[in-house]
Amino acid sequence: MSDPVKWERSHYTCIEAGKRSLAADIREVAAYRDLIGMFVKREFVVKYKQTVLGPLWLILRPFITSLFHLFLFSGIAHIETGGVPGILFYIGSNAVWNYFAMTLTSNAGMFRDNAALFGKVYFPRLTVPVSNVLIAALQYGIEMMLFLIFYVWFFVRGEVAGSLAALAVIPAVLIHLGLLGLSCGIILSSLTTKYRDLSVLIQFGVQLWMYATPVVYPLAGIENPVLRTLILLNPVSQPVEIFRYAAFGQGTVVLWSLALSWAVTAVLLIAGLSLFSKVEKTFIDTV
Repeated sequence: MSDPVKWERSHYTCIEAGKRSLAADIREVAAYRDLIGMFVKREFVVKYKQTVLGPLWLILRPFITSLFHLFLFSGIAHIETGGVPGILFYIGSNAVWNYFAMTLTSNAGMFRDNAALFGKVYFPRLTVPVSNVLIAALQYGIEMMLFLIFYVWFFVRGEVAGSLAALAVIPAVLIHLGLLGLSCGIILSSLTTKYRDLSVLIQFGVQLWMYATPVVYPLAGIENPVLRTLILLNPVSQPVEIFRYAAFGQGTVVLWSLALSWAVTAVLLIAGLSLFSKVEKTFIDTV
C-alpha cells in the first residue's frame, strides 16, 4: 500500500520567486500553449465583438491606409515605387510594417494593461508577449490575403514578376521582425512600469520610426549618401527591403545592414528577456 502522505505531496506544485534560466522559461511557456491560444482568441473576440463590420476591419483598415499613401506619396509627392504598381507596393509595405509596429506597441503596454490579471493569478508572464506576436502574425496573414489578391491580378497582367523560391524568404522576415518587435516591446514595457512618460511617447515614436524606414518609399530612391546610411542603420529597413525583393524582385539588400539588424535584434532580445525577468517579480508594486 502506498504512503498517502507521499502520494498527496506528489500532486503539489510549488511556485516561488528565484533565479530561473531562459531555457526553463521557454519550457514553461510551451507548457502553457493552451493559455496562449486563449489569449489570442480573446483578443479577436473582444476587439471586434461590438463592431458593425467585425473582422472585416482587418482588411479595410490597411486597404484605406494604402489608398491614402498612394494618393499622398505617389499622387502628390510623386515618389517612385521602383516600377511596382503603387497600390501593391503600399499594401505589401504596410502589411510588413503593421506586423512589426503591432508587435512592438502591444507588448510595450503589457505590464500596464494586464496589471489586474497579473495580480490575481500566476501563469508564465512570457505567454502574454508571445501571444501578442501571434496576434500580430495572424493580422499580417489576413492583410496578406488582400495583398495576394492584388498580386495575382498584376502578375497575370505582367506588371510584376515574382519568384516562388524568393517568396520562401518571407517567413524568415516575419521571424526577424517578430523577435525585434518583441524585444523592443518588452524593454519598453519593463521601463514604463517605473517611467510612465514613456507610454506617451511610444505611439509618436513608432510613427516617426515608420518614416525613417523605407515603407512608403523604396531605399533605391534615396540618393543622399548620409541619409541612405542612416536608413541602413535602421534595423527594420532590411527586412522591409528583403520582403520587396522576394515579392517583386526589386529591393536593395545590403549585407552589412542585414548583419547589423540581426545583431541588434539578438542584443535587444537578450537584454529584453533579462530585464523582463527582473521586472516581472516586482512590477505589481509600482504599476
